Amino acid sequence: MFHILQKLLFFFKAEPSFSVSLFVCQFNSGFAVTPQIMTGNRRAAPSALGNPITPTHLPNATTTPDQKQSGGHNPNKFMSELRIIHMPSWAVAALCIVSLCVVLSCIVCVWKKCLKKKDKDKEKDKKKGKEKSKGDFDTEMDGGYNKPLKDEGIKETELSDNEPKEEEKLGRLHFTLDYNFTDNTLVVGILEAAELPAMDVGGSSDPYVKLYLLPDKKKKFETKVHRKTLKPNFNETFTFKVLYTELGGKTLVMTVYDFDRFSKHDAIGAVKIPMNSVDFSQSLQEWRDLQKAEKEESEKLGDVCLSLRYVPTAGKLTMVILEAKNLKKMDVGGLSDPYVKIHLMQNGKRLKKKKTTIKKNTLNPYYNESFSFEVPCEQIEKVQIAVTVLDYDKIGKNDAIGKVLLGANSTGTEQCHWSDMLANPRRPIAQWHSLQPEDEVNALISNKK
Repeated sequence: MFHILQKLLFFFKAEPSFSVSLFVCQFNSGFAVTPQIMTGNRRAAPSALGNPITPTHLPNATTTPDQKQSGGHNPNKFMSELRIIHMPSWAVAALCIVSLCVVLSCIVCVWKKCLKKKDKDKEKDKKKGKEKSKGDFDTEMDGGYNKPLKDEGIKETELSDNEPKEEEKLGRLHFTLDYNFTDNTLVVGILEAAELPAMDVGGSSDPYVKLYLLPDKKKKFETKVHRKTLKPNFNETFTFKVLYTELGGKTLVMTVYDFDRFSKHDAIGAVKIPMNSVDFSQSLQEWRDLQKAEKEESEKLGDVCLSLRYVPTAGKLTMVILEAKNLKKMDVGGLSDPYVKIHLMQNGKRLKKKKTTIKKNTLNPYYNESFSFEVPCEQIEKVQIAVTVLDYDKIGKNDAIGKVLLGANSTGTEQCHWSDMLANPRRPIAQWHSLQPEDEVNALISNKK
């Protein structure tokens, strides 16, 4: 390092305005470098070829005995040459820094290579040790220790299979049963429900109860929908007209549903009571656990989606028949020609009538047709709207596919839709409704006169 710096300084001994024109190297007995340096118009040239020339105009250019003895690495000469050079101090410092950086980088590279080799050797030793430990463990397992572990695993699985699985709790229903012998009627009271499971995303449910008698299912009743609760209080009473002699062959079914405005209502659970197991000499009141509800096998008539809107200040009731789906097949070809008829009623009397256009050859018609009725505020809670879906026939009578009754004294989801309309004036409320047999709805209308 010291030798390299000395050679560089010797090369830059000229004045600041020097320009190197030629380097001539001659080899006699040893190695000598003879620079030809042009300083302005002056030229330093060798007097005779083959002999190195020491510049006469530079002081301290001759070699001293100390320099020869030290092999040309005399630090005094190096410092004197530093003084002779007419370079700026920052240039000399830069040269020194660069050379030091080169040397340090070489040292760092060598050091890193050594460390990597050591790390690789350590990793190899660790891998060898792990392989040995695994081999020892495997030999121990082969020596008979693995069999008890397998047996324990089998025993655990057998125990878990033999453990009785907890039945899913669906909640409980509180009800009353009584038979009126004078009127030949079965009176069913739906009081309350408790511990119902959450069916909605918010951790609650919108429960209501549907009840009917098997095996005929001719008459069905529904309670009002109770919003966002797992402990609804219904306190509603329903009456089935049935002879006592026929009552023993029937079964009462009470099913709790979770109401959903735009999709199918989910059955939470049901209670089935064979009438031949009940002593009607006195009134019955008890709690029963809900069991898994069976799918209803009743004939499906289809669903209709409609929107209700009431403006109290204008006394205007607007119904929009949006669409219907999964309608019953009425034609020989497996399709229908459905249209919707709307009746505004009060006390069982038809006040006004409207109807939609006919949609040909479809079981999923789309209407989006609006109809308006003038209903004063004092009359809105007394009127009813009967919505009937019919199949058009060119020859003969148009057959009714199904019917829905909304308004005063309606029950179930229809009553809930009507209440939502009244609670949100000027706002259209849309909802799907399942079509009911026309005879059942007509019987309900006649009872509400």
